[in-house]
Amino acid sequence: MQCPKCHAEQADQNTICERCGIVFAKYYKYHPPEGRPAVMPLPSNRRRAAGSHWREWLLPEPAAGDPLAVWGRGLLLLVLAIWGGRLMFAPVSANAAGESFLHLINLPFHEAGHLFFRPFGQFIMTLGGTLGQLLMPAICGAVLLLKTRDPFGASVALWWFGENFLDIAPYIDDARAGVLPLIGGNFGHSAPYGFHDWEYLLTETGLIQWDHALAWFTHVSGALIMLMALAWGAVLVYRGWRVGWR
Repeated sequence: MQCPKCHAEQADQNTICERCGIVFAKYYKYHPPEGRPAVMPLPSNRRRAAGSHWREWLLPEPAAGDPLAVWGRGLLLLVLAIWGGRLMFAPVSANAAGESFLHLINLPFHEAGHLFFRPFGQFIMTLGGTLGQLLMPAICGAVLLLKTRDPFGASVALWWFGENFLDIAPYIDDARAGVLPLIGGNFGHSAPYGFHDWEYLLTETGLIQWDHALAWFTHVSGALIMLMALAWGAVLVYRGWRVGWR
């Protein structure tokens, strides 16, 4: 036989060309012999396949399991919904997220972000605090979803990710006022320039006059992410509960 691409002669039973390396079956799929139609996958089929793939990750078919685990997840989701509602509907100026105990968990990741992004210059290092406290729940969610295949755990991590936006919003809102207490007992209005992250970031970018608007946008974005996480978790709990009662 001859290779249809490079025309090199070779044994009839070959499946791969000895000279150019093409796979004959794949080549003929898109370049069929004369008189045969090409077999091309439809774009809609590809989209459906991609949609099915993500559905398997986000909403896998629940297996029959321990009913106590389902009820435990439902209880946790209820706690997150009530707690999240109190944080979401509080005004930015109330700093509700900053006053919660979860702020003490977010804070070490904020400070670690400054250290991690230090080699990238003053601006990125300053922004690194905010990035650090957002990256940690994002990494946890990715590991739970992709590595351990725990979509409910990933939904809780997504809730935490959104909560960090609520935690950041009062800090942005305080950029001009500088009245929030900072690490070491300082305040933005009395600390050296650059000590208050968002005073520095918004001043350097010329957006300092937009601090309240940006804080509000950050708060609303976090609330929407939290609501999305709660809806995702609720669907997973409901599907697990339905399997348990079949």
